[in-house]
Amino acid sequence: MKSILEIIYDKHKDWINIVRSFGCNKDTAEDIVQECYLKLNKIINSGANIMYDDKEINYYYVFRTLRSLFIDLKRKESKTILVNYDPLLDTRHTEISNDIDIEKIYKDILDELKEMHWYDRKIFEYIDQGESITGLSKKTDISYYSIYNTYKKVLEHLKNKI
Repeated sequence: MKSILEIIYDKHKDWINIVRSFGCNKDTAEDIVQECYLKLNKIINSGANIMYDDKEINYYYVFRTLRSLFIDLKRKESKTILVNYDPLLDTRHTEISNDIDIEKIYKDILDELKEMHWYDRKIFEYIDQGESITGLSKKTDISYYSIYNTYKKVLEHLKNKI
């Protein structure tokens, strides 16, 4: 006896045609139908029944699942912003200013850090060395927000001084 997913898969071409009728190309339609199989498998494994009887599936349920996956895809695409990087990568007309003395700025930052309270300085140093705020909070039992606010305060102070 065929499993429910095998019965659903027997109508694979129909599902592709349904999704294509929504306005998708063939590759996108195939992806949506595959996502649908995964979603239906989860539903079936959770104990839900999507069959009318032993041989006939609930076509409307599958249609609604396909349509909701298509709508979700379109929502995601509408929120995606495409940026053309070509003009940004064109460095022929970009001039790099040699007026900036990086070593002096670095020295100024170190001098400012030396003048700060030891707690503020240590928090900044740990996070600057790659420690995450969450990791530091767990290691030290200091509130996440306390560490975050301290780091933010030190950054603002350094920006204003430099």
